[in-house]
Amino acid sequence: MADLFLKFLRKTLRKLAQLTIWRYRPGIVGVTGTVGKTSTKIAIKTVLGKTRRVRAASGNLNNDLGLPLAILGDWRESDLRLVSRAQPRGTARFRKLFFWMRVIVTSIWRLVFRDPNYPEILILEYGADRPGDIKNLLKIARPNVSVVTAVGDIPVHVEFYAGPDELAREKGRLVEYLPAAGFAVLNYDDEAVLNMEQRTRAHLMTFGFEKGAEVKISRLENRIENGHPVGVSFKLEYKGAFVPVRLQKVFGRSHAYAAAAAAAVGIVFGMNLVAISDALGEYVPAESRMSLVAGVKQTFILDDAYNASPLSMHAALDTLRSLPAKRRIAVLGDMLELGKYTIEAHEAMGKIAAESANVLVTVGPRAKFVAEAARAAGMKKTAIISFDTADEARKPLQDLIKEGDLILVKASHAMALDRIVEEIRAF
Repeated sequence: MADLFLKFLRKTLRKLAQLTIWRYRPGIVGVTGTVGKTSTKIAIKTVLGKTRRVRAASGNLNNDLGLPLAILGDWRESDLRLVSRAQPRGTARFRKLFFWMRVIVTSIWRLVFRDPNYPEILILEYGADRPGDIKNLLKIARPNVSVVTAVGDIPVHVEFYAGPDELAREKGRLVEYLPAAGFAVLNYDDEAVLNMEQRTRAHLMTFGFEKGAEVKISRLENRIENGHPVGVSFKLEYKGAFVPVRLQKVFGRSHAYAAAAAAAVGIVFGMNLVAISDALGEYVPAESRMSLVAGVKQTFILDDAYNASPLSMHAALDTLRSLPAKRRIAVLGDMLELGKYTIEAHEAMGKIAAESANVLVTVGPRAKFVAEAARAAGMKKTAIISFDTADEARKPLQDLIKEGDLILVKASHAMALDRIVEEIRAF
């Protein structure tokens, strides 16, 4: 019975979403990639929201149920959690049913009676856990502007593909299906992403650090006040014009990439660099995306616990190494869905961790490969501690940290390292 209802629900939401797009004709900005999607969505919303009515998909509304939900309404976080994977299957059935009925009735009402506040622009995330996912989502909504953040050498979700090239081809469908008058906004620094330009008739806009990017990031610096990190600053260049950008309480190249992608989209929609820079000053990322959090014992936490891939973990460790601290502690958990690349990827992170951290704490069976590789790379055995679960690590880590420490916390979402952040953060 539950499977039949789910099948009915998918078909109903898909049709309602298609009809809603036909009824309101919003501009659609599609975002995909293996890292940085959520930060990029938020940055684009921050920029475009200055002059337009904009809605960005909440959380991970990027599959055949989530994408229609993002199109059909701006739902409460409590409702979205109710129908997410975080809610155990078979629980809260009445509340779930009531929510889905409310979605359907509200959506039909908006089709019959035009809503003057419906967004002019939708910013949608397109997930690609398995082959065919993006093609399926494009049947619901095709973007006018497609943004591809990054793929990397060993991308997350590659477990379900023959290899990184096949995953890149799947991601590239978002560019391939653009109309000729559309825009492909591509990461110039990622070869797999940049090669997607060959798959589209649309206009091209690139962003990145490398020379040749149309929206170029330069002079990325950590901002330090009173000996403590407070954020990053950098410059964005487009056609010879420069503007400064300052982001508060976030670190790493990932947020600079998100800002540059958002700037490129803003330019596509006719905004100038000064207005874009002003808007980015209000950028506030989602929780646990390289966010600076005050910790107990007068420490600081780099909270990047939401998710992890080899590309994003490498970047996080580089950021840890670049920031001032009495000690740098890396708390690293398993990176999931890497398939045959699992051991190789974790060992690579161990070598980097040995150069970036004074103390390494690993969580999970796969992360033990990180510990072994760090030890082989010269890190002292006494500086490495391993745990099986986040709950096991919580209390020992609180005892371990000292005043002046900077603690990076990062792993795939299922490892629940957000519990560790909650344990050691200052309230």
